[in-house]
Amino acid sequence: MKKLTLIFLIGLITNIYPQMNLIPKPQQLTIKDGTFILNSQTVISHSDESKIIANYLEDYLKSSLNIETKLSEQKTTNSIRFVLRDVENINNNPEGYHLLVTKDNILIEANSNHGLFYGVQTLKQMLQLKTNNDNIEIPCLEIYDYPKFKWRGLNLDCCRHFMSKDFIKRYIDLLAFQKMNVLHWHLTEDQGWRIEIKKYPELTKIGAFRKYDDGTVYGGYYSQDDIKEIVQYAKERFITVVPEIEMPGHSTAAIATYPELSCTGGPFEVGTLWGIYKDIYCAGNENTFEFLENVLTEVIDLFPSKYIHIGGDEAPKDRWQNCEKCQLRIKQESLTDEHELQSYFIKRIEEFLNSKGREIIGWDEILEGGLAPGATVQSWRGTKGAIDAAKMDHNVIVSPTSHCYFDYPIETTDVPKVYSFNPVPDELTDEEAKHVLGSEGNMWTEYAPQHLVDYRLFPRLTALAEVLWTYPVERNYSDFSNRLQSFYDRLDAMNVNYNFEIPPLNIREVFDKDKNQFRVTVDIKQSGLNLYYTTDDTEPNTKANKYENTFIIDKSSKIKFGLFRGEKKVGETTERSYSLSKANNKKVIFTYQPSNRFEGGNSSILTDGIQGGNNYRIGGYLGFQSTDFEALIDLESEVNISKISIGFFTASSSLVLLPEFTEFFISEDGETFKSAGKVTKNFSLKDPSWKRIDFTTQFEETKARYIKIFAKNPMQVPEWHPAFEGKVWLMVDEIIVE
Repeated sequence: MKKLTLIFLIGLITNIYPQMNLIPKPQQLTIKDGTFILNSQTVISHSDESKIIANYLEDYLKSSLNIETKLSEQKTTNSIRFVLRDVENINNNPEGYHLLVTKDNILIEANSNHGLFYGVQTLKQMLQLKTNNDNIEIPCLEIYDYPKFKWRGLNLDCCRHFMSKDFIKRYIDLLAFQKMNVLHWHLTEDQGWRIEIKKYPELTKIGAFRKYDDGTVYGGYYSQDDIKEIVQYAKERFITVVPEIEMPGHSTAAIATYPELSCTGGPFEVGTLWGIYKDIYCAGNENTFEFLENVLTEVIDLFPSKYIHIGGDEAPKDRWQNCEKCQLRIKQESLTDEHELQSYFIKRIEEFLNSKGREIIGWDEILEGGLAPGATVQSWRGTKGAIDAAKMDHNVIVSPTSHCYFDYPIETTDVPKVYSFNPVPDELTDEEAKHVLGSEGNMWTEYAPQHLVDYRLFPRLTALAEVLWTYPVERNYSDFSNRLQSFYDRLDAMNVNYNFEIPPLNIREVFDKDKNQFRVTVDIKQSGLNLYYTTDDTEPNTKANKYENTFIIDKSSKIKFGLFRGEKKVGETTERSYSLSKANNKKVIFTYQPSNRFEGGNSSILTDGIQGGNNYRIGGYLGFQSTDFEALIDLESEVNISKISIGFFTASSSLVLLPEFTEFFISEDGETFKSAGKVTKNFSLKDPSWKRIDFTTQFEETKARYIKIFAKNPMQVPEWHPAFEGKVWLMVDEIIVE
């Protein structure tokens, strides 16, 4: 009964004061009677030690709420008081805090400034964003709070796409607000070297920029002054910046600059495609280790972090197998194979970093061939790496693709799935589980330039923040989602362009063959959102058509759907293109059969009147691997036609390519065909963009019943391509006949 009463009271309080919907949820919260009034008469009381926290709060109140408070070292009424002491009920945790709000004062106390800082983050959530006067009411309560995991991080890849210095600092603030404490900064890759190394200036002159066939140059880097500024900014917000310098793989940018560090000697170009490049650092070359030790010496001077992340993932052994120097190294060191050679490589780097007082973190591949003695393992290929390492008494960071890869679409990893994540694998004993430091959200940016990072991370990162701080035994997603609705106001105030919690729309179309039209019905699966749409190819806003009921499409159209929370657009626009053509619902016969991996190989996908979208992996396309494409369409009767088109998708990094050419044929009897046009498209294999491209032929109006379309699969890619020797796909969508 008492529990039900408490739930009722908390619900009542949060209805009156929606800012009380705190994320991460505190470990212990007690509601009390009354409110504290915060205004310009409020004094921030502090000691010499806690003055840095008092200054932080003072600046926030002035800049965000236009409330000017006074600082004092005296204890007064109408104050926010910071106290450093040994606090009970926070599990003796240096990041824990005690927050007590009474009618007269607010007390924040902790064992350290770190704890006081997190008490301030909770207080910031409790402050109303909009008030009608100069007073802000804060409900009286008491909180004892502390994190369950010591490593609560974000891995931000600034190599595939470069992020500005101000953007990095903005994300440090966003991490701090959610009580996260690690920025894992991915600084070197195949596609770009982003950190200035004074001993090797060519790394940023050459390695920081990639060049495309159309002459476009993309890139950027952080000067050492930039890095010092960012590290200091993070330190003031109790965030540790852990740099990642990839080795031995994902090193194309470095060996494009210094090809003598590779096994073959190059030449190489900075990577433009995503994937796994076979050319890596030569493990048999002493110059490689001299180079890396010099680089790491400068990295250590810039980053005070205890840990340096050295990557270790996705390092193909092809070049090592055929390299005289690498094979000699294997023989001299009495190694069994190339996996043990990688272990030698990692152990040697670890010894160097240990000599400088640092420790290494590596992705779970560093387990292969023998784990370096003091390495922390970051497990990404599921949790097996974490289990194996923890059972060997190594610390682990658990960030599997299944729950923590936020570059994945919401259809793959939605917010409820993230919130269900357990960083501690069931296979570990209680003693082994002590090696689980925590987890990270991984933001790889192959398909997320800076302006899309918010969409990928929020609100998934918010869910992970609560999992790692609160680690609730019982995961009540409904409760979290309810609190999230208020948290969105905070994200709005910080100009965060958050995405959806779940795939938000279920779009259902029914084609009426007699009327030659579509009936379109949309189910909005996420509550709290309104749907607006346009039919003229313009971006939807709240002045566009508001979706209420099923609507009719009676001409070929592109529909753009936008979901809004009030006036704010949530997530990206959803596009749906409809064609009302003479091929609609007509039978398609293939010469070469499509793969069942895409749409089950169902031929009707090509004539259903709905064009494929911007992601071939989630539907709308048929796939033809290592075969050409040839299809026969029976229009069922002779009709006048003058235009035929078919869509193809290109994603070069994934070996999804455009055809070498596409040729269209027409026939009246299905036996004798004549060409209606042959179409080629110029495209660059170095372009990693995902896009749909139409191949179209137009001709004098003529009668035809049968149409044949042939598209030539390129079948292979050049040796420089990271997926060389892989099987090439043609991804095909709507056939349109007019």
